[in-house]
Amino acid sequence: MVTLIFVTNQLLINIYIMEERILTLHPQGKKGVNILLHKYDMIKNYILKTVKKHGEITYEELSDKAVADLSEKFDGKVVWYVVSVKLDLEARKIIERIPKTSPHKIRLVK
Repeated sequence: MVTLIFVTNQLLINIYIMEERILTLHPQGKKGVNILLHKYDMIKNYILKTVKKHGEITYEELSDKAVADLSEKFDGKVVWYVVSVKLDLEARKIIERIPKTSPHKIRLVK
């Protein structure tokens, strides 16, 4: 929530702006996290674009690329958001971990 205070004719007016949030899912049914929707969408779009481009990519490569590409324009810890959104996308069956890969790789669900 953001509070804006305007002084007009010596009256204080508080305007509350509720930013839309999303509760993420977890592939193992654990409790998700509440994330601002615009941050979720930015990371989600980045993950999907990157996985689509590479076909298969390790989590480490994805995370490193996200940090390099997004850190300067993203408000928050990029790695934390990548983990949270990646797990959500796995739970929603949009991406999947490739079984028996080490380090673990991800790909789009077919």
